[in-house]
Amino acid sequence: MSPPVRAYVGLGANLGDARAGLQAAVRALAALPGTRLVACSSLYRSAPIDATGPDFLNAVVALDTTLAPRELLAALHGIESAHGRERPYRNAPRTLDLDLLMHGDAAQASAEITLPHPRMHERAFVMQPLQELGASVRGVDARALSSQVLERIEPPSWADGA
Repeated sequence: MSPPVRAYVGLGANLGDARAGLQAAVRALAALPGTRLVACSSLYRSAPIDATGPDFLNAVVALDTTLAPRELLAALHGIESAHGRERPYRNAPRTLDLDLLMHGDAAQASAEITLPHPRMHERAFVMQPLQELGASVRGVDARALSSQVLERIEPPSWADGA
């Protein structure tokens, strides 16, 4: 078995009881085989970007996992589906969105997976929680981030109910 790798997963939701959905997702992530939940960021509210619908609730979790990137991504998609995620069109409102942001130092691009996540540097709702968790990220688009309104609404203890 491979040694654990630090992975970061972005969580978001803007339909239904978004907070409860994110808490359930944190529980599901912590229960993945070969995976340990290390930390959870504060909970943030942000307006949709390149989309319509209600504001999103967002957070980022740090995991130590022995799952390979594709295995972890497949598990994330399974958790989304279990929580009613539908994909009727690009950037549609959603009950749960889980994005694999980083998987150790993995850098890859294919039709199935791109690591690090290709748009995370342009999203304040990803970069602020990543920074909060102490993740080191290069190539941040500070100008794009400065125009995005991000509201911290709960400290990391929001996930304690998870």
